[in-house]
Amino acid sequence: MQSFWSLGKKIYNMSNPREARRCVVFCARAMANRSRMRQIDDFFHQDAVLQQVADVCPFVYEQPTRAFFYNKSTFEERAALVEAHIGFLCDVLDEHVLLALYRHEQMLLWRGESCMEKELAAFLLFEPGQRKEGLLSVMLRLGESALYQIIFWLNKAPDGEMAMWIGAMQGPNMENAKDVVKQVTKACHAYRTKNLILYMAQAVARSLGLKHIYAVSNEGYYANNHIRRDRKLKTDFGTFWEEAGGQVLADARFYELPLVETRKTMEEVPTRKRAVYRRRFAFLDDVDAQIAENMGKILR
Repeated sequence: MQSFWSLGKKIYNMSNPREARRCVVFCARAMANRSRMRQIDDFFHQDAVLQQVADVCPFVYEQPTRAFFYNKSTFEERAALVEAHIGFLCDVLDEHVLLALYRHEQMLLWRGESCMEKELAAFLLFEPGQRKEGLLSVMLRLGESALYQIIFWLNKAPDGEMAMWIGAMQGPNMENAKDVVKQVTKACHAYRTKNLILYMAQAVARSLGLKHIYAVSNEGYYANNHIRRDRKLKTDFGTFWEEAGGQVLADARFYELPLVETRKTMEEVPTRKRAVYRRRFAFLDDVDAQIAENMGKILR
């Protein structure tokens, strides 16, 4: 195994004093857990593909050492999570796609009609800035701007089946965000953008053959490891998950979400709104079809 210092220099920008300090902290934590770090290294040297993943994405060594993913996660839980996520993707994804994702290339999931003279599209991707909350993201973009994203990892559910675990949902960080979201919502037949990004994540989960989706609650959000208790989260996860049909678990850090969104029947829709709902449902059927087709292209 290469030295922790050598690993740290791959992870952190050593010309930045703050990053250099993080490298020192990483080395100290890795040394304190060196037996488990060796096991992680052994995992990533099982075969050539896993080794290449670790080479292009050295963050897999860092994530277990930091208070990432969810509130009060342990070193062992984070290490096992990283191994389960990458191991599952190695089994189900084409190896070239897997490596491309962790080289920060994005995979097209869905392409819609233009909105505000810009392309509306969704992608599967990984960005280093996401690594506090997960290991992959479903991102909805308007042109080059990120509108909404769901950041997640893959790990076993309580019943032993593999599941999607959502670590965060992030909204737009741009000027006139409310106006942009309003225009995109209109283009999506009055379907809210945050509902759309969850709908897309559900479609990805089904394409991967997953049987469960879980999501962090306000209590479970990773940043509760760091922020003062009197500071409020920008997003009320629990309220949205419940609106989407989620049920809080016995472990109140998590909700279980449905794999499929429940749709109203036309009989439940007021007559004056039925035309809009028909267009919306046709739009969502196209989202499902495109994601299923594009995910099929990257699966083994």
